[in-house]
Amino acid sequence: MSSSVLAGLSLLILGESHMSLANHLTEPLNAALVAKGAKVHSIGACGASAADWLVVKKVDCGAEQINTGKLQVRASSATTTPIKELIATHKPDVVVLVIGDTMASYDKPAFPKAWAWQSVTGLTKAIAETGTRCVWVGPAWGKVGGMYKKNDQRTQLMSQFLATNVAPCTYVDSLQMSKPGQWITTDGQHFTVAGYKAWGNAIAEAISKLPAASLRGEK
Repeated sequence: MSSSVLAGLSLLILGESHMSLANHLTEPLNAALVAKGAKVHSIGACGASAADWLVVKKVDCGAEQINTGKLQVRASSATTTPIKELIATHKPDVVVLVIGDTMASYDKPAFPKAWAWQSVTGLTKAIAETGTRCVWVGPAWGKVGGMYKKNDQRTQLMSQFLATNVAPCTYVDSLQMSKPGQWITTDGQHFTVAGYKAWGNAIAEAISKLPAASLRGEK
C-alpha cells in the first residue's frame, strides 16, 4: 500500500491565503492526507511570510482544520503563532509548509532575495532546533496577471529559490504537478475548487512518495 509511509504520522500544516478560506486548499489537502493514514492539523494565515511564524502577527484572515473536521474560518481574530509554540502544543512528526506565493512579491520589480532568505532560513532553523522533520511545498503555476500580478517567471524563480534554501526541510515542487494555466484561477493566484482539489491530491501524493527518513525522524 503506497500510503504506508504516512500511516499514523501526525502532520502540522502551515499555509498562507491558499489555506485561509473555505473552498480553498485546506479541505482537499487534509482529506487526501487523512485518506493516506495521516493525522493532520492545518492552520492558514493569509499574507503570512515564513518569518511571521516566528512571532504572533495579526492577519486579515485565517483558518484551522483538524483532520476532516469542520473548517474553522477566522476573520478579525486571526494571528500566526510562533512555530516552537505550535510544535510544543501539537507535537507533530512533520511540519508541512505551504508558503511561497506571498513571499514571491509578484508586484515588485525585483525579487527581495535577502529578505526572503532571512525569512525562510529563520523558520527552517527554528523547526530544526526542535528536531522535527519538515516538508516545504512550493508555489504552483497560476495565471499571468490579476490583482496579485502573478507571473510564470517569478513563480519559477521563487520555486528555485525555495528548492535551494529550505534545507533541512525536504522540498516539494508544485510546478511539477501541473502545466502553466492548467488549473483555473479566480484571480491569477487562487484556484477554483477543482484546482485546489487537484493541487491537494498532488501534494498528498508527493509527500507519500518521499523517502521514509525525511518524514520519520528519531525524536
